[in-house]
Amino acid sequence: MTAHTDIRAEGWVASLPAIARPYALLMRLDRPIGSWLLFLPGPWAFALAAPNWATGLWLTLLFGLGAVVMRGAGCVVNDLWDRDLDRQVARTAGRPLASGAIRPRQALVFVIGLGLLGLVILLQLPWVAILLGVASLIPIALYPLAKRFLNFPQAVLGVVFSWAAPMGWASATGGLEPAAWVLWAAGFCWILGYDTIYAHQDREDDAMVGIRSSALTLGDRTRPFLVGCYAATLALLALAGWLAGVGPWFWPALILPAWLLARQILLLDIADPALCLALFKSNREVGIAIALACLAGRL
Repeated sequence: MTAHTDIRAEGWVASLPAIARPYALLMRLDRPIGSWLLFLPGPWAFALAAPNWATGLWLTLLFGLGAVVMRGAGCVVNDLWDRDLDRQVARTAGRPLASGAIRPRQALVFVIGLGLLGLVILLQLPWVAILLGVASLIPIALYPLAKRFLNFPQAVLGVVFSWAAPMGWASATGGLEPAAWVLWAAGFCWILGYDTIYAHQDREDDAMVGIRSSALTLGDRTRPFLVGCYAATLALLALAGWLAGVGPWFWPALILPAWLLARQILLLDIADPALCLALFKSNREVGIAIALACLAGRL
């Protein structure tokens, strides 16, 4: 497997002042896919549960800003934990903490600032959503440790990245219903699948430095695992829609995300890190397609 990096210090990030550029890279602002994937389960919930368009649009704005801030904060925490290991992995050796562009003390001050900004956004939501947001800090903090002890640390990430579904439901309605948790479970299975694809980029380096992942655990069994994950995702989405009382347009609209997920399984080559990254990134379109299906169910 050839060395591969997904760091992109170019485009608008390259036009930032030199002092700001390492912090933008630390937050992964050069790679917004993570913010998209953290955000997207929220609109699934808004589409199914928001009482009106104005509420849905307001929550979309808040959750979009929150996803960028909290994904950035999570990346800082992750890189603080992993900076010594990151120096040993080709894809991550150029990260600001691993390369020395930012010192740990500077990163700590920065993540506190991001956390305060995230708190301001969180306080705009109903109290149930605020409690859920605070609870999410536990798996966020545990994920870097999970990579050292669990064969499937992607499960911890799945808890975090699907949390916008119940938070979104609580934000839209002021409470929680069974459909919200089923939607969360659908997101969990989706994330378990796509992050396994992502982890195949680092499979050999992870084995060398002692990091565990579902990619290492599964190896050539990844494709059937994805079939199970993505089938469960679609079944749980269908159940969530049924519990939410969706209209008839929801069901044919699910065909598009189903096809996009099937395409990932068919194209997967675990020995091609660039392809794994491209397939991982294609989940933005999957998440948007699911949100559109949920909107169609309200017609």
